[in-house]
Amino acid sequence: MEKLLGYMMSIIDMNERERQLVKSVFKPKNYEQGDYILEEGRICKEIGFIIQGIVIYSIEEKDESHVYSFGKENEFVCNYESFLTKTPSSKSIKCIENVEMLCISYDNLQILYDEVVHGQKLGRLISEQLFLEASANITSFYTDSPEQRYKQFLHFHSDLIQRIPQYLIASYIKIKPQSLSRIRKRMLKK
Repeated sequence: MEKLLGYMMSIIDMNERERQLVKSVFKPKNYEQGDYILEEGRICKEIGFIIQGIVIYSIEEKDESHVYSFGKENEFVCNYESFLTKTPSSKSIKCIENVEMLCISYDNLQILYDEVVHGQKLGRLISEQLFLEASANITSFYTDSPEQRYKQFLHFHSDLIQRIPQYLIASYIKIKPQSLSRIRKRMLKK
């Protein structure tokens, strides 16, 4: 709980009553490696804050899974489209390590927004950051080469390189694992 409170208080000030409210509305959950936090076709009913572990966001297509993002410690995890509209998700969120999270339901989030003086500001700033990351990722997909996308991955996720299987990184940068191997070999020669 202290990681979550520390994260929130790095964005907004909270008094003791507000911190106690946060502690009461976020509930701990644990998932095993390979578990789905959200499966395609289900409604996302909560937002999680990752204390420990890594998740992948993916879109399932026929026999293939397309990774479009990762979630790690001290980040929120959710399919916001499904969460906000209460409609079935077209995406999946899966644990690639054992994951420990603190989760909040939609209704409790609304209470948090109402009861914490700067709660709505917190939600807005987190949403803005998520939007900027998603926008940069989409732009990169259309404008950057696979090698550039891999370099960006290394820059922004250097702490994950040893924790994420290469085939998932390849999926994230939209190439086959063999192509990623060639890119890595070229980069080592430079």
